Amino acid sequence: MNSIAVAPCARHGPSMFGIEAADNPFNSEARHRVAIPDAEIRGAGIFGLAVACACARRGASVRVVEKRRIAAGASGGPVGSLSPHAPDNWNLKKQFQFESLTMAKEWWNALEAMSGVNPGFLRNGRIQPVATERGLALSRQRAEHAKRRWKQYADWRVVRVEELDGWRLCAPIGWAVHDTLSARINPTEALRCLAEALRSLGGEIIQGENPTPSAGAVVWATGYEGLIELSEEFGLELGSGEKGQALSLEFDATDRPQVYADGVHVVPHADGTTAIGSTSERQFKVTDDTDERLDELHANAVRILPELEDAAVLKRWAGIRPRSRSRAPLLGKYPRKKGNFVANGGFKTGFGMAPLVGEVIADLVLDGIDRIPKPLALSEAMRAA
Repeated sequence: MNSIAVAPCARHGPSMFGIEAADNPFNSEARHRVAIPDAEIRGAGIFGLAVACACARRGASVRVVEKRRIAAGASGGPVGSLSPHAPDNWNLKKQFQFESLTMAKEWWNALEAMSGVNPGFLRNGRIQPVATERGLALSRQRAEHAKRRWKQYADWRVVRVEELDGWRLCAPIGWAVHDTLSARINPTEALRCLAEALRSLGGEIIQGENPTPSAGAVVWATGYEGLIELSEEFGLELGSGEKGQALSLEFDATDRPQVYADGVHVVPHADGTTAIGSTSERQFKVTDDTDERLDELHANAVRILPELEDAAVLKRWAGIRPRSRSRAPLLGKYPRKKGNFVANGGFKTGFGMAPLVGEVIADLVLDGIDRIPKPLALSEAMRAA
């Protein structure tokens, strides 16, 4: 799969819109009013706003409709880790994610320049302690795979823990993996960055139900509820929701790498906070409440990184993430609905895959060019189900 350029193009002429005052990007009134948009995006999470900005940067007129608020769903969680899959057993999904991660810095820098909002992006890397001698051998094999697949873009190194700067890490056998491809993002600020960038390009954001149906293309990026609706509409098990709980600590580790161990992700942010996430709950009754599972996650993080023990908890968060049956995004044309498209299912990988998801969906919507790899295609997921 070739890398996809993100520079704006002049395929469409200037958008026709009037200007309304709205300084707050989370305000229900949009700064620009688009009469008949070329593309209407349903959902203002990371996929929806990434698609909207990709279309707008190419000159299309764009409207985003969010029935609740920006960052209302899984994209509003505090963790913000952009981490790659392991570099062995390479496939098209891993290639897609890798290309998206390598274009992320330039992509977010361009959006920050347009919006004036810092999304908190930094390629700070990730440390994973190795638990067993067998795991150590596998990690060294993966280092060789990374040399072939990641080339000059990033490293996957197996190092002694004492060689690492920053964290005082509890590592069972004294070894850890340090990859330099992983990055962080501040999810809430990143979505605000996207929203402001979209408005600077003439896009419109409506919060609440849209009273005027679109006459142009419609992209459904509606999170776990959209996956459930797709499954019910076609009588197929395409995906549903999985609850995650996370928290944010008052602990300044700004320049340190992320840590991932025993299912716990610790992500330092530039604002002096450190996020811990996330639980994975297939069965749940309450969607937005935290409980003892988050307490257990916090305790595990302290066991791995004892210096977190006295850090004050600033925020506890719970939300439902869109989990497709394959755990991969579901992208492509919406069956039986001409001019409709789907961009959904960014389970745990949404922010990392968003730059390239936006571009390939913009290709499909605006130019009819399908560059979606087979493992991410909605049509393939429906065949498999």
